Order: sequence, then structure tokens, then C-alpha cells
Amino acid sequence: MFKTAAQEQLLPGDTLQQKWEFAQAAGYDAIELRAKGDLHFASRLPELKQALADGVVMPTVCVEMLHFFGAFDPDLRRDAIAQMKSQLTVIAEIGGRGAQTPASYGMFSTRLPPFEAPRSAEEDREVLLAGLTELGEHAKREGVQLYLEPLNRYEDHMVNRLEQAADLLATVGLDSVKIGIDSYHMNIEEADPAASILKYADYIGHAQVSDSNRFQPGAGHLDWPAWLSALHAISYDGYLAAECRLTGDPVDAVRSIPGFLRGAGA
Repeated sequence: MFKTAAQEQLLPGDTLQQKWEFAQAAGYDAIELRAKGDLHFASRLPELKQALADGVVMPTVCVEMLHFFGAFDPDLRRDAIAQMKSQLTVIAEIGGRGAQTPASYGMFSTRLPPFEAPRSAEEDREVLLAGLTELGEHAKREGVQLYLEPLNRYEDHMVNRLEQAADLLATVGLDSVKIGIDSYHMNIEEADPAASILKYADYIGHAQVSDSNRFQPGAGHLDWPAWLSALHAISYDGYLAAECRLTGDPVDAVRSIPGFLRGAGA
């Protein structure tokens, strides 16, 4: 049976301790943190250390920033890398597993006008490899992992499929850099999501879950038994972290996720 986590913004409560009390009662095994820019995550370190001392399980963090390591602007790239290094250090300090980030979000889409990106595919690759290498080396020093998340074609033009992420990771050649899969984006981009999980098993380090419509698992039409069976087949030992919007009563929706996933094969 897989372990489940809920991102902290989904859980009711004013403190991590209160959120953890709700999460445990709902059947979750952990809380996935969210990290904003401007070194905000580092400023939370006293809060996180107290939560850890109080028994809150916080294995992973997902970024919530306005720019990422694949940005067109070099200053924004440098800032994003500095932010990610800080986040990797913080998650290491609280005994976590790693941090998840896309290459970019909302920066450009070749599926919408003006269609032609201001940087060539070769230049994109050079930027991504440089960023992944620098972040991967930092993650290795900290004893954690960086999870690269492929996004759908409307949200990022560079890394949409597991195949593309795996190609970058194979070139980087660091075990500290893995793919963070997301069921929602895979539903859009992978011809056969389960087959992609099997094919790129060696590169997968983390998994986030939401349904085909971005709502909580069970609210859409994603083939959960097939998706979860593929994770079982590759002996995935990480968490299933709920990163989703909620439909219906939000508290009931959050409560429903662990039970739904278990019933679907988790």
C-alpha cells in the first residue's frame, strides 16, 4: 500500500500541527509542503523544526514561485536556482526526501500565439541541463533529491513528457535528480500513462496526484487502477501527494482522497 500526503494548503487548520491532526484522521501519512520565493521557505525553518519535533511528517516540498530555473531571463534563472538550493537545504534540515519543481510554468506555450519561442530548442536544452546539474549537485551534497516535473503543453513548452525529462536526466547523470510525475499532466501528455511509468521507472522519484480535470482523485475519468498498478509494478516507495483543486465540500473532498486511492489500488 502506498503512503499518501496532502499538500498543506488543502488541509484545514492554522498550524502544521492542526493540519497534521486532520490529515492523520483522514488517513494521510504525511504533509507535502509548499515553498514560495524570496527565501520564504527558509524563513519558516523554526516553524518546520517545531512541527517536526511535534511529530509532523513532511517528506517533500513543491515550489510555488513566479519563475523557475528554465526562465528566459538570466537574472530570473539565477534567482530561481538560488531559491531552489535554499529549499533543498531546508527540506534536508527537517529530514525530508526532496523538492519538486517544473522547468517553467506559464512562461511560454508553442500551442498558443505567438507560437515561436524567443529561445531555440538547443538553447532551451543547454539552460535546462545547466540548471539541473547545478541543482542536482547541491541536492547530492544535502542528501536529498530534486524532482523535475513535466507539465502539459499549455503550461510549459520545454518538458511535457516523461520521455523528455528522462532524456535530460540521463545526460545530467546524477542520482539526486529524478522525475516528479503528476497524474494530471500525464493524462494530457502521455499516450499511455501506465506504460510511461513502466518505461521510465528508473527515473521516477516522486508522484503527485489529481484527476483528469485537476480536481481530487475520483472526481474525473483518469484510469487510476492502471496508473497505480504501474507504480506497484516498479516498486515505487515514495508518497502519493495530493496536489489538486477541490470540487464539492472542500473538507469532505480532502478526506475522500486516501480512501479513494486505496480502493483504486494504492
